[in-house]
Amino acid sequence: MARSSDPTRARILAAASKLFYAEGIRAVSVDAVAELAGITKKTLYYHFRSKDDLVAAYLAARDQPNLELFKRWFDETEGGLPDKIAGIFNQLARAARHPKWRGCGFLRTTAELANLPGHPAIRIGAAHKKKFEAWLQAMFAAEGIAGAAELARQMLLLLDGSFAVVLLHRDASYMETAGEAAHQLVRAAQSARGGLNPVSRASGAQADARAPGRRRAAAARSRPA
Repeated sequence: MARSSDPTRARILAAASKLFYAEGIRAVSVDAVAELAGITKKTLYYHFRSKDDLVAAYLAARDQPNLELFKRWFDETEGGLPDKIAGIFNQLARAARHPKWRGCGFLRTTAELANLPGHPAIRIGAAHKKKFEAWLQAMFAAEGIAGAAELARQMLLLLDGSFAVVLLHRDASYMETAGEAAHQLVRAAQSARGGLNPVSRASGAQADARAPGRRRAAAARSRPA
């Protein structure tokens, strides 16, 4: 097995990532990956023992970059904690409006492997979601929010639920609506502990005032031109 730093292996993985995300793992053959990578199938199997191994590597390669992207969106969003959480959803809504957006690669791959619960790719996908949940929980706990674990799980459910609904309806405003719900839940959790600071209180009031306008704008976008 070649080292992970091998440029040929990286090229194979880049080709697989492009095809698997765009078309799904079932629809893409090893031959198609080898062709896009500009190698022979024999070379591919030198670097990856099987297609299952390649699928697992595809998800593993998405793990840290995706987590870092969520953290960057959080850090770049102005306002208090509720705004920053909602900012993740709003950035995802922007991404979902791109014509090449195909939803969450972890969820889609897991759905295609639903009859293979022991598949390594499913374990990688589950671990990725747990890492995101743990990151949220740690942030909420640092804010002194009681029930940080439950709140983090609610955020994950809103996020993954909106992934599914947006993919079904092709309407990114569902992601924004989920972000509004996340904002309200986090703000309520802060209020329950009596720790809503002035920035969060002001940003919450502004979000409440903006919400009807966002919903009207979303409705306008969803109407036929």
